Amino acid sequence: MWTIPNILTMIRVLLIPVFVVVYFLDWKWAHQASAFVFWFAAITDWLDGYLARRLQQSTPFGAFLDPVADKLIVAAALLMIAHSYQDPWITIPAILLTAREVFVSALREWMAGSGFEDSVQVSFIGKAKTMAQMLALIGLLSELEVFMGFPIYWVTLGYILLFIATVLSVWSMVIYLKAAWPHLIKAPQDNE
Repeated sequence: MWTIPNILTMIRVLLIPVFVVVYFLDWKWAHQASAFVFWFAAITDWLDGYLARRLQQSTPFGAFLDPVADKLIVAAALLMIAHSYQDPWITIPAILLTAREVFVSALREWMAGSGFEDSVQVSFIGKAKTMAQMLALIGLLSELEVFMGFPIYWVTLGYILLFIATVLSVWSMVIYLKAAWPHLIKAPQDNE
C-alpha cells in the first residue's frame, strides 16, 4: 500500500482542503496560490500514474483512490469557480462536467460489476477532455489576465478551454454510453 504512486495520490487527497482554504483566504494572491496548489495536484496525478506503470507498483488501493482523488479536487474546483464567477458560461459547463463524471463513474462501475469493463476504457477524447479541463481550471482559479504588467489572458483562455472540455466531456460520455448500450438493454436472462 505504501508505494510511491499511492503516497502521491494520498498527498493529492490531502491537498484538497489546503486548495479550498487557500482560495478563500483574504489575501491578495490567494487565488493564484490556490491555482498553483491545483496545478501541483494535477502534476502529482500524472506522476503517480507514470510511476505506477514505470515502477510496476500498481495496486488495487491506488486504482481505487486515484480516480476518487481526481474527481474530488475537480468537483471542488468547479464549485469554487461557479461560486466566484456567478456566470452562466461557467456554471452550466461546471454542472455538465460534474454530471458527466457522476454518470460515467456509475456506468464504469456497473460495467465492471457486469464483467464488461473493457467496453468503457478511457479513450483519447477522455484524456483530451481532462487536459483541457485542468488547464481551464488553473486559468479560471488564478483569475489572472495580466502578470507583471504583461497581458496573459489566463481567464479568457480558461473560458475557451472550459467550453472545449465540456464539448469533449459530453462527446466522450456519448461514446462510453454507446459502447455500454448493448449490455444495458439486454434482457435479464441474456446476462446469464
